[in-house]
Amino acid sequence: MKSLIETGFYYISGHGRGWAFSPSDLQSRFSRQQADTLLSALAAQGKIRRVARGVYEYPSYSELLGKTLSPDIDQVARAYARKFGWRIEVSGNTALNLLGLSNQIPATYLYLSDGPSRSYDILGQTLEFKKSALKTIGFKYRESMLLVQALKALGNSHVGAEVINKVKQQFEPSQRAKILRDTRGTTSWIYEVIKTVCQD
Repeated sequence: MKSLIETGFYYISGHGRGWAFSPSDLQSRFSRQQADTLLSALAAQGKIRRVARGVYEYPSYSELLGKTLSPDIDQVARAYARKFGWRIEVSGNTALNLLGLSNQIPATYLYLSDGPSRSYDILGQTLEFKKSALKTIGFKYRESMLLVQALKALGNSHVGAEVINKVKQQFEPSQRAKILRDTRGTTSWIYEVIKTVCQD
């Protein structure tokens, strides 16, 4: 039992703080019974947190604030997508919020999906999936989709130096290079902004 829990925690924590997942994400390493056992034990120990029915996270902790942070909604949305085999696309307004470009706290975090329309309560935050035709699903990296959707929501005339500097702070230099390659086929004005964001 101890070995199972230690192995499970090593695997989960290896994905980094903020990772959200479901038992199906553990199936490559553990049987369903083993996954249920280790998730129950790790949750009881406070090492992971159950954020919704069938979805857990390895929570992020702020040393500055001295407390566990709210779940990363984008991570939770992707955990649901993997669990149910959906393809998803973040909505523009949600992307603005996740990138810190909107000061408004949304009542609902909205994702478009090729699965059924559903809504979930994530520790007091509403995560909604809306069945829709997906338009920008072809990006390899989540950061690319977030950035493109946020810029689309803002519009060309509302993207200035302040927005560019804010966005630039969200991504590490190694991420910027990946985003630049990943978004080459997007709308020309958006790609010009992305090139400015990704400059050293």
